[in-house]
Amino acid sequence: MRIVMLGAGYVGLVSGACFAEFGVDVTCVDPDKGKIDRLHQGMIPIYEPGLDDLVKKNVEAKRLNFKTGLDQCETGADAVFIAVGTPTRRGDGHADLSYVYQAAKDIAGYLKEDHFTVIVTKSTVPIGTGREVERIIRAENPKADFAVASNPEFLREGAAIGDFMRPDRVVFGTSDERGAQVMRALYRPLYLIETPIVQTTLESSELIKYASNAFLAVKITFINEIADLCEKVGADVQEVARGIGLDGRIGKKFLHAGPGYGGSCFPKDTLALVKTAQDKGAPVRIVETVVDINDKRKQAMAGRVIEAASGSVKGKTVAVLGVSFKPNTDDMRDSVALDVIPALQKAGAKIKAFDPVAMEEAGKLLSDVTWAQGTYEALDGADVAVILTEWNEFRALDFKRVKKLMKSPVLVDLRNIYKPQEVLNQGFAYSSIGR
Repeated sequence: MRIVMLGAGYVGLVSGACFAEFGVDVTCVDPDKGKIDRLHQGMIPIYEPGLDDLVKKNVEAKRLNFKTGLDQCETGADAVFIAVGTPTRRGDGHADLSYVYQAAKDIAGYLKEDHFTVIVTKSTVPIGTGREVERIIRAENPKADFAVASNPEFLREGAAIGDFMRPDRVVFGTSDERGAQVMRALYRPLYLIETPIVQTTLESSELIKYASNAFLAVKITFINEIADLCEKVGADVQEVARGIGLDGRIGKKFLHAGPGYGGSCFPKDTLALVKTAQDKGAPVRIVETVVDINDKRKQAMAGRVIEAASGSVKGKTVAVLGVSFKPNTDDMRDSVALDVIPALQKAGAKIKAFDPVAMEEAGKLLSDVTWAQGTYEALDGADVAVILTEWNEFRALDFKRVKKLMKSPVLVDLRNIYKPQEVLNQGFAYSSIGR
């Protein structure tokens, strides 16, 4: 089979490389010539464990290649995937679909009347987008033989390849049987490992993606609020989370208390769902509340650091460990660091920070930060340290060494990666979430 992937960003590049690994002939198209040139040179524009090797392997096998435009691709693809960005639109919170609709216009010029092609929205898009994509293409090219399908991605940054190769489920929506046959053929390797395949309508498929992310955001926010209650009543949120997570109806995943969710999906997708639901007269008030609570929570985290530093960070050095929104990625989108660091600077703190992979990206978004070349360099001379991202290398700190390096042994662990008594026994003042 042969497919074209419009967009060589996170979703497009990972999905394209994984399809190529399945034996599909894949062309990733992106208008960013610099990105395409780097890909031709074997340089991966995003950090994702294992992706560089997967791309290299399939480029060498001639199953994966890169172009800057659809006009450079051979006609006759079985499917064209739309995997472009859908960022939050400035001003109203809706998803910006301009890239999706431009892709639809470009695809219209690519399609032929003598070859059937499935147009697949891989990007996360509001309900009704697939119908609009179909309308645009039919208006631009009435003779084209095609169908539109929705095939949302469920890739976690840092674990995306495994999520594609061994997913919990595959979802696609289309009302065209020929289109459904193409989708089943593309995902046939996953049938062999008995992956559940959910075939539904365009609208249901689009909503499944938003509802999934919104539910997980609700779950995160719920345990964060329970953590706040734990602090008031003397309970331990980790024990509470384990106790409720063992209930099969609830499950243990996404019950880790912390500073609030961030990243490329949850913030924009919850907001887009809220706006869509409001427009349709069926508001999702639980999700509306979650969005508000999460925003305020991230903003409040700097206050915890200030409180741990005896009520003031003016003139003090704060060592920040981790700035990406989660480990195993360099993604800074809606990272809690973007709230905490500026707030600490406004309160008079000097910031020394270290992150294993995200410092280059973070440097574009944060100013007046001293970037260290390692964990202990960041801690050297600090009055207080704060763990913002739970990278593995922060999980086994040499506390005797840390105590000698820091001006005062104060640790704020916003990811609960240490047991309180262990740190207290090392002579540190220790603050965490919900314990």
